[in-house]
Amino acid sequence: MNTDIQHNQDKQRFEIHVGDYMGYMTYQSYSDYIDYTHTIVPKELGGQGLGTDLVKYGLAFARVNHLKVKPTCSFVASMIDKNKVYQDLLNE
Repeated sequence: MNTDIQHNQDKQRFEIHVGDYMGYMTYQSYSDYIDYTHTIVPKELGGQGLGTDLVKYGLAFARVNHLKVKPTCSFVASMIDKNKVYQDLLNE
């Protein structure tokens, strides 16, 4: 079972594949920030922490690329709110 996260730049999303299923987090990229718009994990993959893994990956991507984050996705916003280590990434 492959659970590596891949960056699909053409579709502007990070993807995680497990068996025949795929979870993903979509974004819109701007010059100095990235807007994370949706995090989708199919119910078949629910409860495994894959959504959290996708968000952590996306936030790490923003950090290493010196981008601020606009968390349009409520799941991303909640994770930033609950984890002070990510709050410096907020695009205010």
